[in-house]
Amino acid sequence: MGKTYGVPRSAKGESRFLYVFTIKSTFTTLGGGAVGFLFYLLFSMFGLKTVGFVFIIVCALLGFGIGTFSIPDSPIVGNLRKAGGEKISEILLRTLTFTKRKKIYVYREVGKK
Repeated sequence: MGKTYGVPRSAKGESRFLYVFTIKSTFTTLGGGAVGFLFYLLFSMFGLKTVGFVFIIVCALLGFGIGTFSIPDSPIVGNLRKAGGEKISEILLRTLTFTKRKKIYVYREVGKK
């Protein structure tokens, strides 16, 4: 037989730059910053540029968190216990596609009318 080689556990790795940013987290951070920039424009019309700048930072941090973190696999999280280990972005995408569908399924017992 031939030689055996160890396969790394994490075969699907994302390339990182600046040590913390992956491609997904970069786009979600930029998307959150774009939403924050809209708030910045809104608040700058009223002369509150610092409040708008704070909104840019908060929305960008929320976008980074959505693109980077996953639900912990812990009994403390309660109802999200079954989603332990899944990325928050994947859960939000699944929720959006679920609510986007307009199909309603009605189930009834066999023999009842």
